Amino acid sequence: MIERHSHHGQIIQQYLESVPYAVDPQQLYDAAKLYDGVDFSNPQTFAQCYDQKVYHHFLEQGKVTDSPLESLARNLHDFCIVQSMKRFLAQYPKYKVVAVMGGNAMRRDAAAYEKVARISKRLTEEGSLMVSGGGSGAMEATGFGAWMAGRSEEEFCQALSRLAAVPTQHDQQYLQVAFDVMRDYPQTTYRNLSIPTWLYGHEWTSPFSTHIAKLFENSVREDTLLTIAYGGIIYAPGRAGTIQEVFQEAVQNHYLTFGVASPMVFLDSEFWTQTTPFYTLLVDLLHKGIYKNLLLSLTDDVDEAVKIITDFQQKIGS
Repeated sequence: MIERHSHHGQIIQQYLESVPYAVDPQQLYDAAKLYDGVDFSNPQTFAQCYDQKVYHHFLEQGKVTDSPLESLARNLHDFCIVQSMKRFLAQYPKYKVVAVMGGNAMRRDAAAYEKVARISKRLTEEGSLMVSGGGSGAMEATGFGAWMAGRSEEEFCQALSRLAAVPTQHDQQYLQVAFDVMRDYPQTTYRNLSIPTWLYGHEWTSPFSTHIAKLFENSVREDTLLTIAYGGIIYAPGRAGTIQEVFQEAVQNHYLTFGVASPMVFLDSEFWTQTTPFYTLLVDLLHKGIYKNLLLSLTDDVDEAVKIITDFQQKIGS
């Protein structure tokens, strides 16, 4: 019996050592770790970076794996990342953690991208920790804005212009220009967090996040994003995933799951009342009493969005 248990233990240990990721990471990721091995002059090197090696292994083993050993490895990894994230978040008052939700298809040259970036920059400078899902579009705009915190208006516009010249993730230089901006405008003071997932590993993880809690389990990622955003959530235009997050957050606020209702700020009034009128629906359901405790706001203005969040923070923190 002892020998059999020892044999099983060896099999488990050998498997945990064979996967292309650390099953017990001691800290959160950053762009240097995820993109280790990339040479921008040689596109073929992208497949050899840490992030893509893990993603290809993830696909080979199955997004929903039938292997107990692989399931164990992924769960150990995600547990350690979540613990590191909790230690990182403990440095901030809960009400200072603010998230942005929005579509990954948002172009860098879109007005919405600039608005998200400006909101993120302002809130970061005023002491908030900005959080996103870590992908492209609105998620990248969040990290970019936080990365540019402390910079002048001229520097912000210059950096944004360089990104906008390579507007979508389908452009060959999409990732490189982000690294070039980071090199030319280094960030050593302000931090931001993203929580991406290898479920969407075909999308580049934004390098602008100083701390990256990349996970295998998307359900853990989604719930964590909404749960930690005690200071409020800004909803930029998005599609199915963003809309899902609207109603997930509405449920948390309705039941006061974490003891307080946080602001839900909808950015782009035409989108949220005409294109996909879910803001209008929530207001109607709130008035009917089907939802309670929702702090709903609708705006097209950067200053107003920032004020809604900071007013709430001052109130809850006093």
